[in-house]
Amino acid sequence: MSVPIQIVRHPRARTMRLSVDQATGAVRLTIPPRAPAGPALRWAEGQQEWIARALANRAAPTPLEPGATILYLGEEVGLSWDSGFPRTPLLDDGQIIAGGPREGYERRIERWLRKLALETLSEETAEYAALSGVSVSKVAIGDPKGRWGSCASSGVIRYNWRLILAPPAVRRATVAHEVAHRTHMNHSPAFHALVRTLYGRDPAPERAWLRANAMRLHSFGRSS
Repeated sequence: MSVPIQIVRHPRARTMRLSVDQATGAVRLTIPPRAPAGPALRWAEGQQEWIARALANRAAPTPLEPGATILYLGEEVGLSWDSGFPRTPLLDDGQIIAGGPREGYERRIERWLRKLALETLSEETAEYAALSGVSVSKVAIGDPKGRWGSCASSGVIRYNWRLILAPPAVRRATVAHEVAHRTHMNHSPAFHALVRTLYGRDPAPERAWLRANAMRLHSFGRSS
């Protein structure tokens, strides 16, 4: 039985691209705006073996519940609940511990991670913006499935909060990338040269880490 394929026309797409949503398992075929859908869909339907492997390799959902193990700053940490501890989570000896009632534990953990993400990403964005001599009107976080950051012409930079789960070097490489867009709203050689200048070196290893671990990062906080 073939897997349903969703066709998405992307204004900046130049070629066809088949992908599996890391959170939902939906299969998407991205095509250029004017590309004929029929031949593209027939090609994608012939890739069932690849789709099956991609679905099988999806990371299992990991709810933010006591006993779970997640990544935090690139390190594996356990989640613990102790009613005698404060409601606000704290990191102690490789464990993120939160107290208060058991009900709402998952929400408290995610709120804490999001708060740390916004604080950390705001500080690092300001650092790189000052180094680059540009302004950033606002830093915000969200949970987009297809990108780790975005920079609008208005000066607003948005990040995926899950970057706080990744190693600091990976997070900072992403920040350098988005701040560089305040100077170059493209991916030209000049843009990549500026990213290397801001970050201090070529961030290719960090970008590769994100690609390799994207499914795992998106699995945290998801339920089955």
